[in-house]
Amino acid sequence: MRKRAADHRAETPAGTNPARAGEHNQRVVLQAIRMAGETTRLELAKLTRLTAPAITGITNRLLEKGYVTDAGRRTGVRGMPAFRFAINPDGCYGIGVNVDRDHLSVVSLDLAGKVRTRASCETSFASPEVVLDYVRQQIDAIVSNGTIDPARILGLGVALPGGLGSVDLPHRPPEYRVWDEIDIAAHFGMLGPWPVLVENDAAAAAMGEAQFGRGLVHRSFFYILISAGLGGGLVVAGKYFAGATGRAGRIGFLHDRDNQMLQNLVSISGLNAALERAGHAPPPPSALAASEPSVLETVERWIEQSADTLCGPIRSINRLVDPGAILIGGRLPRPFIDRLALAVTARVAPDASPLVPVAPVLTAELAADAPAVGAAILPFNAFVLPVETIG
Repeated sequence: MRKRAADHRAETPAGTNPARAGEHNQRVVLQAIRMAGETTRLELAKLTRLTAPAITGITNRLLEKGYVTDAGRRTGVRGMPAFRFAINPDGCYGIGVNVDRDHLSVVSLDLAGKVRTRASCETSFASPEVVLDYVRQQIDAIVSNGTIDPARILGLGVALPGGLGSVDLPHRPPEYRVWDEIDIAAHFGMLGPWPVLVENDAAAAAMGEAQFGRGLVHRSFFYILISAGLGGGLVVAGKYFAGATGRAGRIGFLHDRDNQMLQNLVSISGLNAALERAGHAPPPPSALAASEPSVLETVERWIEQSADTLCGPIRSINRLVDPGAILIGGRLPRPFIDRLALAVTARVAPDASPLVPVAPVLTAELAADAPAVGAAILPFNAFVLPVETIG
């Protein structure tokens, strides 16, 4: 049987030499340094296919901006040792906010992709005002304790599900519809002088995984986000595929054989409904692993049912998209996502054939914080990194 072609590691984007492409080239060089860890001007010229003078000018500007640091001279080589460049983690920061029906989270991310701070709370159907107050408190704490320099915050990213206020999930109060009536960017713009970028939560998670997770190995993948609902996102050759209306990958709105939407089962809301039917008060996702055996038995049954529900759509994704991987992330404890990935694999792996390869089903690296981290990456994508979206 023909083996599935292995995904290649992330390739450094190529620059272009026309003078008007200066900002693009600067983004390309910064990305090359980030991906290399440490590198020299000569290596950067080879990686980006830019001229040596262009590389010299760009690295000098990156040093002035504080985005990169001089990591010293390379030793053990003939001739004059070359300067090495590395990312300066404190060069700039992104703040990421994830708003879900049952959860809020705020993270700060540095230029090296490290989460500097994270805060979260479980809250059901919080109003825009409650969410804004919570995020303001977290940002004030981040700034006041000196964790990051507010002058180097590039922007604020906000990730939230599509139809946040209108999708009819269990226990949604009528007044929650207000989320679909407000200007999200203007609402969060009251927090500070930073640009606000708004994205779907599953799309943000996929973008984050592409930049800092398994996307550095699997350049094309389909991301499945298990949150209060169920979302999806597609990355093709390192680029997020937005689709004609901006939201390709709406896996949660597919229907199963009983004409039920997938997210009614494969979601935290679906798991909570299963627990309630079994007579259990649903614990927060973070506390599931410490639950009593009868709760864990219900969770295991939900995992098997969810694998049954997902394998059909995943078979279609394998045939229609041919991704390098199927990644599953979300706020469930990682061991549960691992078991779900294994259960789906057991169902779809026998489908593999010379004509229809089967992508591996894996737990996303940025599983729990994925939407918030993806939201924090949005300012980097907008202002310093060479990211493209396929529309």
